[in-house]
Amino acid sequence: MKHFIYCLLILISTIVNGQTTRQLKSPNDRIRVVLEIGKSVQYSVYFDNRPILLSSTLDMVLGNGRLLGKSPIPRNFSLISVHDSILSPVPEKRKVIKNEYTQMTVIFKQPFRLEFRAYNDGVAYRLLTQFRDSIFVKNESAQFNFAENYSVWYPEMEKRPDMDIFHTSYEEPYQFKKLDSISQDKMCFTPVLVDCENGIKALITESDIEDYPGMFLKGTGRSTLESVFAGYPAAESINGGEYPQAYVTQRADYIAHTAGKRHFPWRVIALSTSDKEIPSNDIIYRLASPSRIADPSWIHPGKGTDEWIIGINLFNVPFVAGINTATYKYYIDFANKFGFDRIMMDAGWSDYKDLFKINPNLNMNELSAYARSQGIKISMWTLALTLNRQLDSALDQFNKWGVDFIMTDFIDRDDQKTVNFYYRIAEACARHKIMIMYHGAYKPSGFGRTYPNAITRESVMGSEYNIWSDKVTPRHDLLLPFIRMVSGPMDYEPGILDNASKSTFRPIPEKVMSMGTRCHQLAMFVVYDNPMQIFSGNPSQGLLEPEFMQLLGSIPSVWDETVILDGKVGEYIITARKKGNDWFIGAMTDWTGRELSISMDFLEDGNYEAEFCEDGVNANRYASDYLLSKKDMHKGEILKIKMADGGGFLLRLRKK
Repeated sequence: MKHFIYCLLILISTIVNGQTTRQLKSPNDRIRVVLEIGKSVQYSVYFDNRPILLSSTLDMVLGNGRLLGKSPIPRNFSLISVHDSILSPVPEKRKVIKNEYTQMTVIFKQPFRLEFRAYNDGVAYRLLTQFRDSIFVKNESAQFNFAENYSVWYPEMEKRPDMDIFHTSYEEPYQFKKLDSISQDKMCFTPVLVDCENGIKALITESDIEDYPGMFLKGTGRSTLESVFAGYPAAESINGGEYPQAYVTQRADYIAHTAGKRHFPWRVIALSTSDKEIPSNDIIYRLASPSRIADPSWIHPGKGTDEWIIGINLFNVPFVAGINTATYKYYIDFANKFGFDRIMMDAGWSDYKDLFKINPNLNMNELSAYARSQGIKISMWTLALTLNRQLDSALDQFNKWGVDFIMTDFIDRDDQKTVNFYYRIAEACARHKIMIMYHGAYKPSGFGRTYPNAITRESVMGSEYNIWSDKVTPRHDLLLPFIRMVSGPMDYEPGILDNASKSTFRPIPEKVMSMGTRCHQLAMFVVYDNPMQIFSGNPSQGLLEPEFMQLLGSIPSVWDETVILDGKVGEYIITARKKGNDWFIGAMTDWTGRELSISMDFLEDGNYEAEFCEDGVNANRYASDYLLSKKDMHKGEILKIKMADGGGFLLRLRKK
């Protein structure tokens, strides 16, 4: 890594009425941060000299009520410019990630420091304390005071019965509203996306959360969003539902008890001048702590199946479908036939409260031996409460079965104690060379860089909602790449093969359908970041359409490069991804059918065999209608994409 350190004199510095002002610019000079240090610490952010955030306060309240940033005295300023790259062992978007920024560090007379970074695609800051003993953090103030009353995509939270507002699965729909319409009693989880008009968007989130709670945001009735944090759990209880989980019955008057000498999470403002820049932004990954796994070569991303969403409602089979050995052998055969790496054994393979009480209809030794003979891995669902209690013995058993990927579910919190649970589980899984996916989970926030075996997580309103609601619309699907996905990979679980138009959709358990076309579902495997893509469709239907399934099975889950060719938040997206010499292009639209044209000038020279999957001529009424075709293509050719209402498009390009 190369560091270029500039003389302190290049920092623009002024002192007026006892207030010190310093400025920091991004490498391309388009983003500017103005730091004001007086009675408090405030910052402003400008994009092309246009104000985005103005005089936003940052501070921390310690256990004795002391404000860390009250009348701070800066002792030293330093500035560095970094130009290097990160090689990702699990490339969600790209294998080589450029890491270029300027950083200003302020050392105060008080025992803390402040770091600000300006990238070409965003700004981030974090506090660093220098206390000798552990500290109690009562609160942290992270303020985002927008220059005007912009509109924001805001996932407003609802309080659960008998639980406080901080219990959530992070799966609310996005509302689009003016900042000043959000009152102080309304909260959301991050990321949120603010439309700063004239093409500029600002995404607010965080990175590198460790031994500390996650950040929520609340309204103020003005054009300002402010941070909110869950108090530390002082007392907990276990609910008595089908899937038991711990919930907080009493919270302490502090948010964290932590080391006095440490860095705190990054507060992030990702910026873009066009919508198509947003989904490929990897600033969150760049800000995260480096990998703690010395040799990640055992981590194998891929694709799997899952039976839970369709309720194992198979057909054309000679056995009674359900949680039994015959059914999972059927899934193993399906995975082997169409190029999947693994199957998931979801909830029900064991007693939820005891991972060693195996369902009597299953023979795990027989299943694991059969999977090995077919070159397929078995993955297992777990309840988080149970996994936490039986962790070491359960991981030993998974190793014996050849399981190298598990899911743990129903966490639904991100207070300090819960965040530490994520680290404990990831570290234990790494020792056993097991990959982990969290469901009922908060956003990734760069965690996959620190623990690459924590390969993906949920924190998304995805396919399962089709079982019981009409919330997962094509418009919702087109918000996700521009908001939730920026914080890290997401387990949406696409691939539903029973597809419906707006008028024909019904939420029906065990006969689950999706809104939008078949190609809309297929394109998600390219558009959505997820190194462990999970196919949630019915394999019995898939076996009737082998050409379609062969194409789906050929789509990689990790990528050498990602380019967003075009897109507009909530409306449409065209994503191109490269793996080896092959390119995949996925496109999706909302309920508005579209005809789009793009140039193929991003390709390398040469001829390509192009395999298309497009919405069929009747897809507006019969959403499962699609057309497969092939032809030759070359660099610079104009590609025309036609999508039905709620439609999609997929193209695979294989270099000849």
